[in-house]
Amino acid sequence: MPKVAVVTDSDCSLMLALTDPLGIRQVPITVQFGEEILRSGIDINDVELFQRVDREGKLPTTAAPSPGDFLAAYKAAFEEDKADEVLCFCVSSAISATYNAAKVASEEMSDKKITVIDTETLSMGQGYMTLAASETLKIGGTSDDAVKAAKDVGTRAHLYGALATLKYLSMSGRVSHLAAGMAGILNIKPILSVQNGKLDMLEKVRTRKKAWERVVELCRQDAQGKKIVKMAVLDVNAKHDADEFEALLRANLDCPSEILRSELSAGLSVHTGAGLVAVGFVTDK
Repeated sequence: MPKVAVVTDSDCSLMLALTDPLGIRQVPITVQFGEEILRSGIDINDVELFQRVDREGKLPTTAAPSPGDFLAAYKAAFEEDKADEVLCFCVSSAISATYNAAKVASEEMSDKKITVIDTETLSMGQGYMTLAASETLKIGGTSDDAVKAAKDVGTRAHLYGALATLKYLSMSGRVSHLAAGMAGILNIKPILSVQNGKLDMLEKVRTRKKAWERVVELCRQDAQGKKIVKMAVLDVNAKHDADEFEALLRANLDCPSEILRSELSAGLSVHTGAGLVAVGFVTDK
């Protein structure tokens, strides 16, 4: 049976402490403050990111990994991990050039079998697809089995998040300062979800309490007649809020006994701002 290695990028919202023991290689999205380039999950995390943003009063830019970054990961998989094949699961091509970079790198190793998959999602949607592939391989599945399992999980994965503030979207220019100010006065908490491969605003709800309750309601609707088999609570520099949010989910939904906890990851959190809490989950059908 050929040995198959799994590669992904850091927009999967999986902590390295989880993926490293599984042999999943993560290629980091980069965050850039002026001339300083930092690797998401390695050189900077969400807490450090927003400490610096608040101190400097401006947001950094983000960039997809280069083809060279993916090439290095592929070579390490073949040479260090002794893999015969590589599967690479990338954040949605609708929001990032990451997929294209991974494809270019695979073409530079045309003598090797490398399959690059556009997950068409992000964060835990991408993360759960990556984990499904790894789990399938560990029980003896082929690379085709692993891709099939990952895509199946992708159809059953859901993600919802509630923003704490529009301050950071205002800093990025995605909403005007006036609109952000009015939203603050009215205590508006936008709800985000993955739509057409992008993390977009789904609804606007007033007050944190109502926003969280609405997220729970959306989860309940998606899980109606189904069982939630995997769940993760994510946050952006808001661990205490995430604790409260998890308690709310457990009190109102039939949650798995184990709920994964992770940060959104700096490559994505730049675009949402600090204070976000989110839930990603997979149903059984």
